[in-house]
Amino acid sequence: MKNNWWKGLAVVLLLYVAAAGLLMPVPRLAILNESIRNLYFHVPMWFGMTAVLTASVYYSVRYLRAPTPQLDILSHEAAKTGIYMGFVGLATGSIWAKYTWGAWWTNDPKLNGAAIAMLIYGAYLVLRSSFQDEQQRARVSAIYNIFAFAAAMPLFFILPRLTASLHPGAGGNPAFAKYDLDSNMRLVFYPAVIGWTLLGFWLAQLASRVAFLKQKVYDKQLA
Repeated sequence: MKNNWWKGLAVVLLLYVAAAGLLMPVPRLAILNESIRNLYFHVPMWFGMTAVLTASVYYSVRYLRAPTPQLDILSHEAAKTGIYMGFVGLATGSIWAKYTWGAWWTNDPKLNGAAIAMLIYGAYLVLRSSFQDEQQRARVSAIYNIFAFAAAMPLFFILPRLTASLHPGAGGNPAFAKYDLDSNMRLVFYPAVIGWTLLGFWLAQLASRVAFLKQKVYDKQLA
């Protein structure tokens, strides 16, 4: 139980974020209005996704140095969790765009870059399913996972900032921290980042444990 304190912290933080995010006052910014509350959910999901995908790449590198089925499972399940969080991030962003920009999707560099990055990671799942040999699948997946991370991160965080964009924090359009001086939002936003990140690792851990159990059952059947 001592090693699971962070799971309790994740639950407490997310409950706090859910309550405070909906009930605490927010600044009355033009166009955004009450939709600014989505900041507590949409943006932290991307932080959590990035952290989990980073862990996935870490396990991929370790696998290439010293291959084991356990490292392959850890890398794969972390990547899947990050991909799921990314698609939820796209969904919440699309909903936010509808209420602020008037459309579910716009030809915006930030949105298009995120969509392309998620397609790159989606190809990772397709690639894994195309191999029958376990060792070959694990090795190729690890190599592609590193490539996907190196390609996706600039699409998420670098290239959109170099062009004009409606999205905050891109192309000279300031991010929230630059024009939002309401300290109440920071009291919710920072815990949200920590909470969603911990939730991502928790989900990846649960998925890995299920995969380990399936692997044990499979190995027993072969024995």
